[in-house]
Amino acid sequence: MEEAVERIGTSCDETTIWRELTGFLLRVPCGAAAVELTGGSAGGRGLPPGRAAAAGDAAGLLDAPGGAAAAPHVLTLALTGRGEVYGRLLAARADSAFSADEAATVHFAARLACAHVGHARRLAATEKIALDLQRALVAEPGRPHPNLEVASRYLPLGSRALVGGDWFETVRLHFGRTLLVVGDVMGHGLEAAVDMNAYRSVLREVASTDLAPHRVLRQLDALSAADDERRPATCLIVRVDPARGTAAYASAGHLPPAVFTADRPGDLLDVPVGPPLGTGFGGYEAVALPFTADQTILLYTDGLVERRGEDIDTSLARLAALRMTAGCSVRDVVDAVCAGLDAQHAEDDVAVLAARLRNRPPPEGATG
Repeated sequence: MEEAVERIGTSCDETTIWRELTGFLLRVPCGAAAVELTGGSAGGRGLPPGRAAAAGDAAGLLDAPGGAAAAPHVLTLALTGRGEVYGRLLAARADSAFSADEAATVHFAARLACAHVGHARRLAATEKIALDLQRALVAEPGRPHPNLEVASRYLPLGSRALVGGDWFETVRLHFGRTLLVVGDVMGHGLEAAVDMNAYRSVLREVASTDLAPHRVLRQLDALSAADDERRPATCLIVRVDPARGTAAYASAGHLPPAVFTADRPGDLLDVPVGPPLGTGFGGYEAVALPFTADQTILLYTDGLVERRGEDIDTSLARLAALRMTAGCSVRDVVDAVCAGLDAQHAEDDVAVLAARLRNRPPPEGATG
């Protein structure tokens, strides 16, 4: 039984747990063991019905013509946990019947595996809820003005990781202007996601007053600092004014935006950087730069570029070295950046927001 505790449940992966169970039984009292799942678990969790794991001479002892009853000595156990039936365990051997101690070992190992599987399924359900929450919150930013073309991407850390605080947003302003925002709350998990949603909600409210980007950050910082439970966050705001061909930038501890022009390396913009939001220090500044129709602005969180053990200047240089082909769309730019920096295997969550002025046809009847 001590060996069972050491060998079963080393992973939160259900398939691995069932394989560890059958592998352990093959080492100790059995000539063959198999786990057969019935499926239909609550909430659709778990593996599909069928044989999930087998070890030993399963074909000879369990699957011989005539079925398991034809095998010399077979134990059949229901696999259950917390009121849920997972399936059954078949344990068999040919030479002699199982002793009482051996049968007890089989039962103990099965119960141990079921306990680990129950935990794995609950963990998977919690992570799915958290990930669905994060995707719902960041999947669709608000609609920019029609004069601006926007594309975005959110990639969580790993397939089973809890969500973090990465987010992006677009807010329509007066006179055809649009506010582009990307932020990153420190930490991971549901608490970071809740704080992220709070920052995003406050941003929409403050942005509706049509303040300059650095004043928006000042308001966000003051309101967030008043909440002792709120985690600090970095944030980058860009106010795009297509009529004037300008973009005004302000940063709260965030990495610099990049601008890409076709068939040229990217440019990292020199934006004044203030302290993260929620510190109460303030001190934000804005800088206005030209923004032309052949340029694409890229905002991103640190997961896109940062790599463990690498200097941040090296990481940013890798982003700036990317080149965009002529005629590529804004979505193509996002795809190229994520592919060029291998964002699918990043060491942190990744949020990317790109924008470009939209070429709109002149009004009907207009002359050049």
